[in-house]
Amino acid sequence: MMASTRSNLLGRMEAAHRQMRAHLERIERQISARAERMTTTAKAKARRHPRVGSRWTRSDEAAFRAYVEQLSFERRGEIDALSRKLMRQERAILAVKAKTISDGSNARAETQPVL
Repeated sequence: MMASTRSNLLGRMEAAHRQMRAHLERIERQISARAERMTTTAKAKARRHPRVGSRWTRSDEAAFRAYVEQLSFERRGEIDALSRKLMRQERAILAVKAKTISDGSNARAETQPVL
């Protein structure tokens, strides 16, 4: 494979990897935001006076973590599939980089004169 073709391939692979990582990070942000909304809603329902708001407490943090775990569990199939795809992409990128480096060192060795 020519070096320019391999560099184009590597560029496309890295771009796809960045997109996949961004998608996984977006899912994590969505889960966190939804868990925060759920915690806040539950907290507001538990208060007698909604205008007298308390700060985020340990029990709120525990509820938030429980909601995050619950929502992550509900979306585990999607998260696991994206994680596996990211790992495959990382291995493929490393393989192409290794091939490029090994071919580049062989090409340089062939062009140098023998002493």
